[in-house]
Formats: sequence, C-alpha cells, structure tokens
Amino acid sequence: MIRVAARWIVSSVALLFAVTALTFVLASVAPGSAVRAVVGADTSVTPQQYAQVKRQLGLDQPLPVQYWHWLYHLLHGSLGNDLFSGQPITQALGTRIAASLSIIIATVVLSGIAGVAFGTVSAIRGGVIGRVLDALAVFGFALPSFWLALVVIEVLAVQVRLFPATGYVAFSSDPWQWLRSIVLPVLTLSAGTTAAIARQTRDSMLQVFARDFVAALRSRGLPLWVIIWKHALRNAAIPVVTTLGVVFIGLLGGTVFVEQVFAIPGLGEAAVTATSNHDLPLIEGIAFYFAILVVIINLLVDISYAALNPKVRATT
Repeated sequence: MIRVAARWIVSSVALLFAVTALTFVLASVAPGSAVRAVVGADTSVTPQQYAQVKRQLGLDQPLPVQYWHWLYHLLHGSLGNDLFSGQPITQALGTRIAASLSIIIATVVLSGIAGVAFGTVSAIRGGVIGRVLDALAVFGFALPSFWLALVVIEVLAVQVRLFPATGYVAFSSDPWQWLRSIVLPVLTLSAGTTAAIARQTRDSMLQVFARDFVAALRSRGLPLWVIIWKHALRNAAIPVVTTLGVVFIGLLGGTVFVEQVFAIPGLGEAAVTATSNHDLPLIEGIAFYFAILVVIINLLVDISYAALNPKVRATT
C-alpha cells in the first residue's frame, strides 16, 4: 500500500511538473506579447518605456529563470499575480472554478445515469430497442456541440423561455437560479458523453451476460432486475468507471467552448481571455488547476477500481 501511494505521489508530481513546464514554454513562444497587451495601441510609447514595462512584469529574464521563479512561488503557496489586474491568481480563479466544476460534475452525473441506463437496456433488450439506442448513441457522437448549443438556446431559451440563454448564478446566491443557469450548458455537453458511456456500458454488459455465472443465476430463478443490479452492473462497472474518468478529463477542455457560448465566467472563459492577452501567470494558474483536477480524477478512478474489484485491493 505504501509503495502504491508513493508511486501515485511521484507520478502526480511528475504530471504537474510536465504540464506546467510545457504550458510555460508554449505560452511563451506563442505569437503576441503581454507587454504589448498591457501597453495597448498607444503609439506614443517609446522603446525605453516598453522595456521598462517588460522589466516590471519580469518578462525580460530568460525563460528558465521565469519558470524557476514561478515554481519557487508555487512551493510557497502562490501562483503569482494577474499581469493586468494585479490580483492574486488564486483569488482570480477561486471565483471561477465553482462555475466550471458545476457544469462538469452535473454533466458527468447526467451522462453517467443516462448512459448506464441506455446501455443496460440496449444490452438486455436488443432488437428494435437496442438498434434505436445504438442509433441515438452514434447520433450523439456525431452531433456538433456548437450546433447543439445554438439549438438549445433557440428552443429552450428564446422560444420556450424555460432557461436563461447566458450567464451563471452561484449556488450560494440562489440554488434554483444556479440550477437553471447550468441546464443548457450541461445538455450541450451531455450528448456526446452520454453516447460514449452508453456504448461502453452496452459492450460491458454483453460481456458479463455471456459469462457462466449469469446463466447459473438465471437457472436459479432470480429476477432479471436482481441479476442486473446486484451482479451484472458490478462486474461491468470497471470499464464504465474508466470511461467516466476519461469523460470528466475531456470536459475540462469542453468547458472552454461552452463557457464562451453561454457567457459563463469559468476557467475555460478565463483561459481564452488569458491566451488572447498573453497573460502567462494566469495561463499557468489555469493549467495548474486543470492538472490538479486530472490527478484527483485519476485517484478517484483507482479507488473505484479497488472498491469494485477485490482482486485490485489484493494487489495494492
């Protein structure tokens, strides 16, 4: 157990280092300049003033030195300050992470419930129902997210007026309005993720139902729902849990598009703004937060493996 924990810690630290270092390099070599964004379109700025601003921002130093300074501050609990507002990165992103996590977690929960239900019915019933569900899964994969976002806004926000088209309300401010504000983004993201989980659930359930122990349970006269709920789903769960983890990680990138379309002040929207402004500290902070979420999800997936499969517990 100690070796497993040590291996997980080492791999997590290596992942965080690799992600932040690669982000730092890519953001530094990307076209644009934070100094130019700070100075703006003022043509009266002299080269000396430009150099002074660059020095004040710490961008006149070599790239390895800049990254080392960032790591030093990180080890002391600071992600630096926003180049434009001067606000600490942790404070700037602390108000945004709740919006992104609200959408991601709600999407994973909805996709997980719907995907497992559709996949299980498809595996058991087959026939016309199975083919219809398979067709819906393929349709969900192929459906463009940007088109679906426009459709749900037009239908559910403009025509029917059930939900707000844009904006986000914090849960602490008004739980009901919070729920209404995330419905459309969650529906947009859930189409493809539900399809992925449904297909994986269907394949896993078909494999489980082909095993001898299921035939033995049926011969004993156990109701089908008991076999599914107490035996089949548990044995089919590990591939589905893996898919859920992959879906969660994939949604970290999906929020960038959704938050732009629905004007949600989350990490994805901040990433777009920071990239356009070449705000390196803010970009690094967002990448660090995303990497932390990936580490946490991988840990939860490993814990789920151990809970679902006694053999995994025995090896750890």
